[in-house]
Amino acid sequence: MNAKDARALLADERATAVRRLALLTDDFEAIVAASKDTNADDEHDPEGATIAFERSQVDALVGQTRRRLAEIDAAVARVEVGTYGTCVTCGRAIPDARLEARPTATACVACPTLAP
Repeated sequence: MNAKDARALLADERATAVRRLALLTDDFEAIVAASKDTNADDEHDPEGATIAFERSQVDALVGQTRRRLAEIDAAVARVEVGTYGTCVTCGRAIPDARLEARPTATACVACPTLAP
């Protein structure tokens, strides 16, 4: 994949993640605001546990989306230095099909790795 195509793909991925983060942040703030306006006691009120669960779930999704943005930014940095599309494990080229499916991939399919 050439650098121009990679930049475009990563820009689309980043825009999607930024929109998702904005929506999730709004949801989190709404849940917090709603819980402040109620007399819910998370420890003793059955509905309170639901509010706490929703808040925790949205917070986890916010964290996940922030990590995704960091992966995208790291991939953009690799494009800029010319290492995008090169497997960090074996040094071979990562196939374009893999990069299209996982634009932040740092390893080829053949290499076992914990990298995204």
